[in-house]
Amino acid sequence: MQRQIIKMKEIKFVLNGKKYSLKVKPWQILLELIREDLNLTGTKEGCGQGECGSCTVIMNGKTVNSCLVPAIEADGQEILTIEGLSDNDRLHPIQEAFVSQSGMQCGFCTPGMIMSAKALLDSNPDPTEAEIRESISGNFCRCTGYTKIIKSISAAADLMKGK
Repeated sequence: MQRQIIKMKEIKFVLNGKKYSLKVKPWQILLELIREDLNLTGTKEGCGQGECGSCTVIMNGKTVNSCLVPAIEADGQEILTIEGLSDNDRLHPIQEAFVSQSGMQCGFCTPGMIMSAKALLDSNPDPTEAEIRESISGNFCRCTGYTKIIKSISAAADLMKGK
């Protein structure tokens, strides 16, 4: 029996403002790279099939399900995870709003919801409720019924506008 040699590929990317150069396996997904190789466990694995949104991160300004993105595709990209939002010990306004408005219960979906909210508010600082609902439509929550999540995102928009 002949042994197969696994060819690792070196990739370079920016994650949460920090430059990285790592070797990845050809079958590795971005979620594994973030959680296992870089020990950033805020990004969660829910379904592993891109249906629940728990693994949502922002890549080049757009939300992606990191469980579906091959790690090799991170090469040359800029990626933001939930850990990259806060400024040292100060929470991002979206995180503050989720706390003040009780936008989470178990917290499992919260990082993905917050990342989806971040992408929305970056492109649309004054969204309607319908636009908020659309922006989180790829994120599944079993606990809250979405009312407090929507209220949190609306409050975050106000915070970010200085209201």
